[in-house]
Amino acid sequence: MNIIIPMAGMGKRMRPHTLSTPKPLIPIAGKPMVQRIVEDITKVCDEKVDEIAFVIGRFGAEAEKNLIAVAESLGAKGSIYYQDEPLGTAHAIMCAKQCLIGKVVVAFADTLFKADFKMDSSQEGIIWVQKVEDPKPFGVVKMDENNVITDFIEKPQEFVSDLAIIGIYYFKDGEYLKKELQYLLDNNIKEKGEFQLTNALENMKAKGTKFTPGKVTEWLDCGNKDATIYTNQRILEFNKHTTLISDTIENINSIIIEPCFIGENVKLINAKVGPHVSIGTNSIIENSIVKNSIVQTNSKIKNAELSNSMVGNYAEFTGNSNDSSIGDYSTIK
Repeated sequence: MNIIIPMAGMGKRMRPHTLSTPKPLIPIAGKPMVQRIVEDITKVCDEKVDEIAFVIGRFGAEAEKNLIAVAESLGAKGSIYYQDEPLGTAHAIMCAKQCLIGKVVVAFADTLFKADFKMDSSQEGIIWVQKVEDPKPFGVVKMDENNVITDFIEKPQEFVSDLAIIGIYYFKDGEYLKKELQYLLDNNIKEKGEFQLTNALENMKAKGTKFTPGKVTEWLDCGNKDATIYTNQRILEFNKHTTLISDTIENINSIIIEPCFIGENVKLINAKVGPHVSIGTNSIIENSIVKNSIVQTNSKIKNAELSNSMVGNYAEFTGNSNDSSIGDYSTIK
């Protein structure tokens, strides 16, 4: 089984944090978003994963090396493919067409989830969904009495279903998927100027492919700052019985309210940290209160109260805020 992770997008809604770090590489509770995705997918796969293909922009050699290491840590081969133009989901998958062999999972890189099932790879196709209160912003599916998907509806303005597609798909026959995607490209079949996976799904369904839903228990989005902070909170809660605090921290007269992630060589000086805080390697929190926030590596928070905020790498912050988004190398005093 192979996994393809399209992740070449610019992450504009996450700026300023994506100006220097690709969105899928932003850490959530101490691990890059994309690492959590592939770890979670391999847990629910009922077969060994042979290769994980990352479809990226020009992220640089260090980022590519880290992605290969993520795949290898899961016992799979890692491979890198490039999507240099934003031409849609179908085009992104076809950038890694060499991996469309046998059984394939496609997972878009801003989707984290919690699931308590094992994927049934004997199915022809599985589209993972989650029940949502307001389906209007999402693509949704309808099913028949046999639990087979009958319709894909993009952003329905009238209620047709509350099962939203979360961006993870399983295909028993990767070569068949490749053929259908190639058909879209060869015939210039686009939706809103881009080649879309949903068009291939419709064609496959019309030819008799049976798609069934894979229902997750929780779907976590990392599309913007507030959603990412909430996802960090939920991931910390999922792992609250696991130690996520490094034994290399320097704690001087400080209080940690768990669950938190605290990385290597962090200094806490007269600080109150938590709950739901992630602090990256080599950061310093001094004379401050920090809660429900993400602070990346090598940053300094001093004489501050900070909540519902994201602070990038090598940043400095002094003051009070309950809603800040501070990019890498920024100084706010």
